[in-house]
Amino acid sequence: MEPVAVPDRQLISLFLDMVAAERGGAANTLQAYSRDLNDLSAYLMTRKRAVSTATTADLRDYLAVLADRGFAASSVARRLSAIRQLYRFLLAEGHRGDDPAAIIEGPKRGRPLPKVLSIAEVDHLITAARQAADAPRATELARLRALRLLSLLELLYASGLRVSELIALPASVARRDDNMLIVQGKGGKERLVPLNGAAKAAMRDYRAAFVQWSPDRAARSKWLFASFGEEGHLTRQHAARELKELAVAAGLRAEQVSPHVLRHAFASHLLHNGADLRVVQTLLGHADISTTQIYAHVLDERLKSLVRDLHPLGEE
Repeated sequence: MEPVAVPDRQLISLFLDMVAAERGGAANTLQAYSRDLNDLSAYLMTRKRAVSTATTADLRDYLAVLADRGFAASSVARRLSAIRQLYRFLLAEGHRGDDPAAIIEGPKRGRPLPKVLSIAEVDHLITAARQAADAPRATELARLRALRLLSLLELLYASGLRVSELIALPASVARRDDNMLIVQGKGGKERLVPLNGAAKAAMRDYRAAFVQWSPDRAARSKWLFASFGEEGHLTRQHAARELKELAVAAGLRAEQVSPHVLRHAFASHLLHNGADLRVVQTLLGHADISTTQIYAHVLDERLKSLVRDLHPLGEE
């Protein structure tokens, strides 16, 4: 007598209970798993199959159907991840004697090109930030906030720092006149990043205004980008929100601008103007050159321009 197959709903429920209890899965995570796995179950029913009886071929066919439905490669990969986790769980718990998802390869996903601002668009941002800082009728606190944002913007574009590295800069960097900063990046690794004259001037002006606004708070705070409302430094979310508001003031779309987009602009503009990819890798703090190679499209365009402009047959 063959064992009675456990219904899909029950197996999926057992898996979700495990994710919630053992992994602390959030409500959104559980909802996403439930939606994805119930969709798999509905597909298998059309093939007169079930989660407990599905084969590797069934699962591959399901993924192909998702692609035919117009799912992006990233979405198909997410579904496959949920399926793999389900079948690993069922195998470990003895509900299956095999894992039909183990040998399935995910879809090839091309790495998306980073969003990049043009040099003119960065100039618009900086101009808007300076205008806000120089507004004649601004209150002292409004001017201080504008100077902080200008300093943040100039530093991001001059150095290519990650926003987490930027907001954690000590106040002492504004009191020095160095042309380079020592930054502690991912994994505690230190690297040197450049500082241009505009960034140094913006830091000095902001720090002077902070000291004038509240000498005691300025003396107590160890952060360059201190929070004005409470102790500690500016948060990443607040920095991103202020940059988006500045983008609108500069005539750009809010979604065009973020701290990471300015990091991309730093790297792309360096490469466009002749910097070596290895140098940019070092400045960005990338452990692997393959991470920096998302900017290869910039190099491709520059090489095409060089051939077009300098090769004797370039215009033919």
